[in-house]
Amino acid sequence: MAMIIRSETPADVDAIRRLTIAAFDPMRFSDGTEADALDRLRRDGDLALSLVALEGDEISGHVAFSPAAIGKTREGWFGVGPVSVLPVRQGAGIGSALMQAGLTRLGAHGAKGCVLIGDPAFYGRFGFVSDGALTYKDIPTRHVQWLAFGSDRPEGEVRFSDGLQD
Repeated sequence: MAMIIRSETPADVDAIRRLTIAAFDPMRFSDGTEADALDRLRRDGDLALSLVALEGDEISGHVAFSPAAIGKTREGWFGVGPVSVLPVRQGAGIGSALMQAGLTRLGAHGAKGCVLIGDPAFYGRFGFVSDGALTYKDIPTRHVQWLAFGSDRPEGEVRFSDGLQD
C-alpha cells in the first residue's frame, strides 16, 4: 500500500490526537503531554507545519514543526516534534519519510533550520548535529540538536513555542 504525505486538515485533528497518545504511551521518556502540546500549538497559531502520513484511509504517522528561538535569533528556526507513528507501524520508515518531507518543505520556504531534543543516533541520519553549542533547560547537550539549511550555525539557549513548554 502506498503512503501519501500531506498537510494536516481540520478533519485530521482527532485522529492525530489518538495517534500521538498511542505512539508515546509505551515510551519511557514520555510524560504523556505530547497530544496536549499539539492542541496548544494549534490554539496559539504556532503549528507552522503539520504533516500526516496516510496509508489507505488511516493516518499512520504525524510530525509537527513550530517556531523556535535560539539565543537572540527569533526568526527562521523551527522546533521539530512531536513525531508520532502508530506502534504497529514503527520501524517501517514512516517517521523518516515525514521528517524528510517536513525538512524539505521548510528549507524550500526559506527557513534557517530546525532544532530538536532527541536521540542523536536517530536524528543524525537527517543531518542533525549535537555539538554542545545549544542548551535547553537541564537536558544534556548531546540531546539538543540542530540542522541548518544554510550557513547559519546556531549557538545559545533554545526556546520552543509556548505550547510546548506549558
